[in-house]
Amino acid sequence: MKYNRFKLLKIRIDQGVAFVTIDNPPMNLLNMELLGELSRLQRKLANDDDVRVIVFDSADPDFFIAHFDVSSLAILPDEAPPKSNQLTGMHPICEAYRTMPKVSIAKLEGIARGGGSEFLLSLDMRFGAIGKAILGQPEIIVGIIPGGGGTQRLPRLMGRSRAMEAVLGGIDFSAELAERYGYINRALPQDELTPFVEDLAYRIASFPAESIAIAKQAVLTALEQPIVEGLIEEAYLFGKACALPAAKERMNWFLQRDGQTREKELDESGLLNEFKKWKSENN
Repeated sequence: MKYNRFKLLKIRIDQGVAFVTIDNPPMNLLNMELLGELSRLQRKLANDDDVRVIVFDSADPDFFIAHFDVSSLAILPDEAPPKSNQLTGMHPICEAYRTMPKVSIAKLEGIARGGGSEFLLSLDMRFGAIGKAILGQPEIIVGIIPGGGGTQRLPRLMGRSRAMEAVLGGIDFSAELAERYGYINRALPQDELTPFVEDLAYRIASFPAESIAIAKQAVLTALEQPIVEGLIEEAYLFGKACALPAAKERMNWFLQRDGQTREKELDESGLLNEFKKWKSENN
């Protein structure tokens, strides 16, 4: 599948990973054009069987996504619209990334505030560079609130009190504080960020696409159902995963290569590399 008709996104596909670089000068403002491209990209990626993992980064060393275009908000009607019974605005796009059967990862080396932060929150994982990554929901400063999911996703990650601090304080979070609060997965030294994210992306992309999709679905269930219903769903998805031909192949290979032995268990990475080599030689 070709990805050459995007103006603000640079896309490169390698070994099952789509590397997506956001490039919307002068500071990667989340305007309607960029939002439209992110939506179109999601639809293409969802239908691309060659892609299992998506990694987002930025062409701008200072900004991942600055924030949503305030000029688009300032001209909204003086009367609030009636409450909708369906998702509107950024929500459908962010939910599409959150629920798609692909893994999405953010490599954050600059500022992501407001809508930029909210886009990040819809992705599966976020990793930030120490001394460079900044996240925040500063909407309260201009008298509004986060409208792209921030008030709903942050409490699920941080808990109520810390989310209140972020939303009502409108403060910036460094990579280290964001990691401590659960805003991002890890804060890493800048020179370690790219190797870590790429290794993780390639590792995940080496697993069966069906297994990745089922695993993600199971984790999302925990946020949507009570524990007992979630466990029932997990048991069902576990059965589906065990029945996959790709899973049968990997489990049988593991047993045939003495994977379930003390020596092999102590070298899990070596065993995974051995499987990759065997797989490439037998394709």
